[in-house]
Amino acid sequence: MPRRAAKQAPSRDLLGLQGMPAEELRAYLIAARTLAAKETIKPMLGNAVLANLFFEDSTRTRTSFTIAAAKLGARCVDLNGASSSVNKGESLADTARNIEAMGVRAMIVRASQSGAAALVAEAVACPVINAGDGRHEHPTQGLLDTYTIAESCGRTKNFDLGGLRVAIVGDVAASRVARSGIAALTTLGATVVCVGPPTFVPGGIASLGVSIERDLDRVLPDVDAIMMLRIQFERTGEAAKGQALVARAPGIASIREYRERYALLPHRSALMKPNAVVLHPGPINRGIELDEAVAEGLRSVILRQVSNGVLVRAAVLARLCM
Repeated sequence: MPRRAAKQAPSRDLLGLQGMPAEELRAYLIAARTLAAKETIKPMLGNAVLANLFFEDSTRTRTSFTIAAAKLGARCVDLNGASSSVNKGESLADTARNIEAMGVRAMIVRASQSGAAALVAEAVACPVINAGDGRHEHPTQGLLDTYTIAESCGRTKNFDLGGLRVAIVGDVAASRVARSGIAALTTLGATVVCVGPPTFVPGGIASLGVSIERDLDRVLPDVDAIMMLRIQFERTGEAAKGQALVARAPGIASIREYRERYALLPHRSALMKPNAVVLHPGPINRGIELDEAVAEGLRSVILRQVSNGVLVRAAVLARLCM
């Protein structure tokens, strides 16, 4: 099957935040802020059809893209791995070309393989948005987390995050959310510290421009925001969570020990600055990395992240599809 025409410009896609200039990051965030200021979002995409190509499970991301598209006057068609021709041996690139030939305006791609969204972007001419690819990146999640932190800290005027200190705690090595968040936050001036056992936060993570800390209690009094990450049990191949945790983090003997050292418990939340906020990209392993009282407490902006997800994804769709 012949390739479609080349894209007009690299900015037609959103594949990742690593290496993205600060002015481009701010453009996405300012677009979201502009939409937030409107009572209603104009249906600027008319009757455009967008394709959700989700080859990996998702609730928040898929639904928020669908709602964002609807607010812009577009509609999404869903293709999942279980019902696609990829299961019959068709390549991902050929699947994408066939979907494009049906007249979609853009593709939103989620897959367990790192680089899957980039592969699709090379195969089609329409805009491609990475909705999470393996352990690589999840750029719209990084944008919405950054927006939520800026909003909580009163930094939405120009999204200059200089002077803010953000902690990311947990399974950073397996987290595409963390990679995108680190890229956006550090580019906009924030200081990021990653906290966790060595297998979750290996020394090489420092190459992303962060510092590394093993003692959670030590960093809590100094952070303006803390993002708790779930343990990626589904990426271990282990059926039992306790066994999976020990397999991933040999220095941690049990889930109970992980809680004692790295969970955000109420007494730890009390160590934080008065206005510091708690984030979690979801889904939450309640009682493991985050206690119920903290997840539902006054510091929590977790549901605000979900609301901002629709807003930010609408801004991304509007910028790329107009």
